Amino acid sequence: MRAVDKMAVLAAALVLAGCGASGDDELRQWMTEQKSQTRPKVAPIAAPKQFVPESYGQVTAIEPFSNQKLTQALKRESIQAAANGALLAPELARRREALESFPLDTMTLVGSMTKAGQPVALVKVENLLYQVRPGNYLGQNYGRVTRIAETEITLREIVQDATGEWIERAATLQLQERLK
Repeated sequence: MRAVDKMAVLAAALVLAGCGASGDDELRQWMTEQKSQTRPKVAPIAAPKQFVPESYGQVTAIEPFSNQKLTQALKRESIQAAANGALLAPELARRREALESFPLDTMTLVGSMTKAGQPVALVKVENLLYQVRPGNYLGQNYGRVTRIAETEITLREIVQDATGEWIERAATLQLQERLK
């Protein structure tokens, strides 16, 4: 027999010896003992708390779910709507001017002058030059010119805030210097 064959027979013998009876009987016995001795620790469940109803202590005040409370809320809302309507109604009733069809950020203030004692601003929109006086309207937010200075136009705009109410805010259009 050659040395390689002897090695193969020896390896086969070792493999067969490893597959023979093992000492796991002791291991199985120990596992069985441990399972029988182990007791799980479960915390007891707390008894439910007794519900104690509270009486409504604000008997003299308006109940939170009463018709009277709802009526008051609706009155407040209608007063606010009337105030909003009073702010916006005159703007909706008047005739719109030419510069109201352009957004304010597309307009450029290129200069100002005094004409017949009144300040006049020169506003450029889409390569056209417009003369603007106090009281004229600019932009898409009902912007009315309130003041014309040398370097800026001040407007009063009417816009909706985050809650949907109409409010007034100030806006300005600054003089733009040309870069050469």
